[in-house]
Amino acid sequence: MLRHHFSSAVRSSAVRRFTVLALESSADDSCAAVVTSSRAILSNVVLKQNHLHEGYGGIHPMVAIQAHQRNMVSPICAAVRPLTSVQPLAVKRALHEANVDIRKDIDGIAFTRGPGGCLSVGSNAAKTLAAALNLPIVGVHHMQAHALTPLLTSWPNPPKFPFLTLLVSGGHTLLLLATSLTSFRILATTPDESIGRAFDKVSRMLGLPWTALGPGAALEAFCLTEPEADLPELPPFPRPLRGQLGFSYSSLHSYVERYITAKEGLDNVDLPTRLALARGFQNAAVAQLEEKLLLAFKWCSENNIHVHDVVVSGGVASNTYLRER
Repeated sequence: MLRHHFSSAVRSSAVRRFTVLALESSADDSCAAVVTSSRAILSNVVLKQNHLHEGYGGIHPMVAIQAHQRNMVSPICAAVRPLTSVQPLAVKRALHEANVDIRKDIDGIAFTRGPGGCLSVGSNAAKTLAAALNLPIVGVHHMQAHALTPLLTSWPNPPKFPFLTLLVSGGHTLLLLATSLTSFRILATTPDESIGRAFDKVSRMLGLPWTALGPGAALEAFCLTEPEADLPELPPFPRPLRGQLGFSYSSLHSYVERYITAKEGLDNVDLPTRLALARGFQNAAVAQLEEKLLLAFKWCSENNIHVHDVVVSGGVASNTYLRER
């Protein structure tokens, strides 16, 4: 019934614009946004938790859940009284930046659902707000949202179906063929770990301090240092599942781990060698993405599927897309 309300609103959007408050809590960012049916993003708030997780070397699930609860659940009281909390809460900020009243201007609530950790916080907050305000609610599949984001952000020139989606995040590495808003075919996935998790592990192994965007971004920034440095030559990184539509990243981070272990610890690895390890890992990881994408184009061509665009999305990539090739 709730989904019916939203679909009815979409059908009548040519006559009446509607506004949605959206919540996202799949990983370690507490997010809230206000978006309209005319594709206007009135606000987009992201509250990060890096200072809470850096000591663990990566996302700690219970720490993330507790921080989400502080950032997202507290505003539930806003359904029955004005938002007066002094805490920098995601929902409060999103409503304030959009200059909307949650009781007068919001027509529905949306939230991300599986897969992903910590999603129960956002979904519970969204359900409670919707129930208290008597608003329709819709849960959006996390991976589907990543794949379709450019339809919103790249308007009026969005990607055209069918298109390929390379979804790279801390929890997932997927290559999808999107043929409609609701139809996706998985062309490649990973049997071990995601590219994002591998980046985080290698960053931690090399002892890199996090940037504002986290450990993976710290590794990328480290690779850009000392561009003219004379680096030692290392044995080649592995190329797992070569020639196959599939990803594998555990062997890449294991390469770095074995090298450091053989040196009896990071203290015995000098800066040029650390830089060589970081660049070698990053080059091997990205080269795998490029190889699988080319294999996907080949598969589509062999199956008479003309791919118009490529969407690159997820926590390891900006949600964007490449024009028709």
